[in-house]
Amino acid sequence: MNRIVARFQDGRVLKGFTNDFIPAKDHFHLFVDEHAGTRPTDVHVPELKALFFVKSFEGDPQHHKSNDTPEGATLVGRRIRVVFKDGEVIVGTTQGYDRNRPGFFLVPVDPGSNNERCFVIAAAMKAVAFR
Repeated sequence: MNRIVARFQDGRVLKGFTNDFIPAKDHFHLFVDEHAGTRPTDVHVPELKALFFVKSFEGDPQHHKSNDTPEGATLVGRRIRVVFKDGEVIVGTTQGYDRNRPGFFLVPVDPGSNNERCFVIAAAMKAVAFR
C-alpha cells in the first residue's frame, strides 16, 4: 500500500494508505490503518489540492524545504514550478503534464523532501511555469 497525505482545497488533511489511486478516476479509498479490516474513506479527487505520496507521516521537522535543484543533480522530466491557489509553491519535475488533464505527477527537486511524489490537481493551481 502507498502511504499518502491527502490535502483538500478547503484545508482538510487526511493521512493514511491507498492501493487504488488511479489518476483517471475521480475517487479512491484511503485506509487509516495499513492492515486489512479497517473501513476505508472514499476520497473524491476533484476536492483535493494534491495527493502526496510520503516517506513517513511525521516527516522531519528540522528539514528546511528547498525549491532549488541540487548542484550536479540529474533530473528526469521537465522542471516545473506550481503555485497553488492557497499560495503554496512546489518545484519539481514532471513527465506527464497536460493542461487538458485533471492533474499530473510531480517529483520534488528537494532530495530531503518527505514527499516521494505528488499528484497535483490542476483545478487547485493558480499558476504553473516550466524552467
